[in-house]
Amino acid sequence: MRYIEPHAHMVSRTTDDYEKLITAGCEAVCEPAFWAGFDRASVEGFRDYYLQLTEYEPARAAKFGLPHYTWICLNPKEAEDLALAKDVLDIIPEFLDKPNVLGVGEIGLNKNSRNELEVLERHIEIAANRDELILVHTPHLEDKRKGTKLIIDALLNNPKVRPERVIIDHVEEHTIQLAMDKGFWAGMTLYPESKCTPARAVDMLELYGTNRIWMNCACDWGISDPLAVPKAIVEMRRRGHDQNVIDKVVYQNPHSFMSQCPKFQL
Repeated sequence: MRYIEPHAHMVSRTTDDYEKLITAGCEAVCEPAFWAGFDRASVEGFRDYYLQLTEYEPARAAKFGLPHYTWICLNPKEAEDLALAKDVLDIIPEFLDKPNVLGVGEIGLNKNSRNELEVLERHIEIAANRDELILVHTPHLEDKRKGTKLIIDALLNNPKVRPERVIIDHVEEHTIQLAMDKGFWAGMTLYPESKCTPARAVDMLELYGTNRIWMNCACDWGISDPLAVPKAIVEMRRRGHDQNVIDKVVYQNPHSFMSQCPKFQL
């Protein structure tokens, strides 16, 4: 069955995973900028990473016939050094015009610190001034609800932000309503250790509906599964969900959101 993988960190995956995605029916993969497993020490390190996202990784995906899109930002895990953050934010606009870049992301909070919030607000300003799509990372576990509220407040404090052009990712049962009540999109991340199982994701679909919501795997350096979305499709089928409903969640919804950027073409 066709689907779009809207959040996968393919720079951390082997080429076998591209083959798995194609075999499972994936028609496009989208890769937000994220933490590399260590803190980068210079703006040139970030520049090289952004070149990897906008040049090398699309070429690697193309070998398997898979369109590759990306998002550019400074990940919140690396936001504590405000001097470095300023230098990195200064180079972000030059990458936002690249042909496979959909917007600014994944921005957000990690430990809900003051410095992280300042860098988040700067990211929002960059995106809002350019009318870019925004993809948001919400914190893990016990910090998630507090962090989600702080992020939503920061977004709504900028009058240029349009909620329909923002997806708040990694929602769980205690945060999904916060995002959707304000008109934002919500992303459910199927990550085995710290976020959401396919069964929990389908539970949320049954509780909150299928509008303005998608599922993603967020596969990265840690224990994660690039085929998490197809496994959620199996769970939806097991529960008797109609094929049209499944297609809406795993293909039409991410397609609709990302098509707000004219560069997203399938």
